[in-house]
Amino acid sequence: MPSPLIRVLESPEDMAAVEELQRLVWPGSETEIVPAHLLITAVHNGGLVVGAFLDDQLVGFVFGFPGLESTPDGPRPKHCSHMLGIRPDQRDSGIGFALKRAQWQMVRHQDLDHITWTYDPLLSRNAYLNIAKLGAVCNIYRRSEYGDLRDGLNAGLPTDRFQVDWWIHTRRVERRLGKRPRRPLKLESFSKAALQPLYSPHDAEPSGAAGRWLRPPEHFSPLNGKLALAEIPTDFLALKEADFALARDWRFFSRELFEAAFAEGYIVTDFIYEQARSFYVLAHGESTLEQ
Repeated sequence: MPSPLIRVLESPEDMAAVEELQRLVWPGSETEIVPAHLLITAVHNGGLVVGAFLDDQLVGFVFGFPGLESTPDGPRPKHCSHMLGIRPDQRDSGIGFALKRAQWQMVRHQDLDHITWTYDPLLSRNAYLNIAKLGAVCNIYRRSEYGDLRDGLNAGLPTDRFQVDWWIHTRRVERRLGKRPRRPLKLESFSKAALQPLYSPHDAEPSGAAGRWLRPPEHFSPLNGKLALAEIPTDFLALKEADFALARDWRFFSRELFEAAFAEGYIVTDFIYEQARSFYVLAHGESTLEQ
């Protein structure tokens, strides 16, 4: 597959194309579309909209803007990355990674060292990109962050989100974005170390012709030790379409799990995606943030 052309977007025509791409990525609700005039205002005031093109057609974009975060020493500047959208037929093609890498390079030139964004923690494709490939970490869980969204991907469920931290000058991130990136973690490594997941999801009953899906357990093991594994469904959107009640069960179970883990001092530091299974890696404390 040819590599996409990556460039900064600034013109009204560019932003109109971003509007149209949003309608493909998040269909069903015009009110959730970020309009062109707001995108242009953002880029004229320190924000970034970066696009990916194949054969002169926009197939992906990332949008962010400057922000402030509270610290014990007072407000500190950061970059807030608000949207990453890839045309549905180009997903899993590496375009999302290429866009985030371009964003990483440009924000570094703004003399910022911190980028944050949110994503649904039950979306394994997003988790693999954000945590495993980009090297972001997370210890913030936000309940119903955006209220009730009405687009086709989010309608009907609480919009719970992870807020991730991307410390863009760290060795951890540079190892993942360099010419020879770190190899993904394998589940086998944890099995050899006798590290067991916090729980074992079990098969749900068949739902019509939808097949079988994983059901969350009633409880999870006590959090202790330096590392923990937490399994999530590999294709949450398909599960949601097949069995909405089961998707709600996963939302509330994972909310309880991650809120408890973060309260105990655990941080999401990695993600394993292999053999049709998906696991978060939780590390206690900050000792692994450079890995």
